[in-house]
Amino acid sequence: MREITQTRIHYGCERVFVMLRREGWRDNHKRVHRLYKEEGLSLRLCRPRRNRSARRRQPIKRATAANTLWGMDFVSDALFDGRRFRLLTVIDHFTHECLDIVVDQSLRGEHVADAMTRLVAQRGKPAAIKVDNGSEFAGKVMDRWAYENGVELDFSRRGTPTDNAVVESFNGRLRQECLNEHWFLSLADARRKIGAWRIFYNEDRPHTALAWKTPAEFARECGAQANSQVSKNVGISTD
Repeated sequence: MREITQTRIHYGCERVFVMLRREGWRDNHKRVHRLYKEEGLSLRLCRPRRNRSARRRQPIKRATAANTLWGMDFVSDALFDGRRFRLLTVIDHFTHECLDIVVDQSLRGEHVADAMTRLVAQRGKPAAIKVDNGSEFAGKVMDRWAYENGVELDFSRRGTPTDNAVVESFNGRLRQECLNEHWFLSLADARRKIGAWRIFYNEDRPHTALAWKTPAEFARECGAQANSQVSKNVGISTD
């Protein structure tokens, strides 16, 4: 079934069932449909048609280590005089660190690509980035950036914000604990206050999903464990 769906990315469950029957498999339709769903092979037709960096069919990605899976989304707010501004939030799905919050009056695809370039230079590139289907993420600028950098854009299904639940949860905390608590007199003032809160979130705020560790503390522990494992493997290979 996986072999069929990987080579025939537009085939749905019915067509896969027919192909299996032609190859001699006698499993009934109900079992094929159950396995098809359990393996996460359902077609995700909401993907942009010409996105080369996004595969049309894949299981839902899970973060297995730090810096392997990021997520990003937009948040909107206003200055004291009503002028609107936007925030691009970028989160590591494994450590829950807030990698960056970009604040500006207008954020387009090129701004997102520039922010990703800066982060990749600082941290290295992830295997994938979870995003929604907004034009800033699904447009040609980000598609080219992802293609050139070998990063997959994992688009959420329409109407399913839980596909990027880590970022959605972070955005809720950001609005509750920062945006709703401050007046922003200018963009510079907003950047300063939001940047300070990001540092607080990473360094001082305990996180329930991390056994009450802060994201930075959890990231440091993960890094220490990874280095320890590498040292053990090197020791084994040299003996």
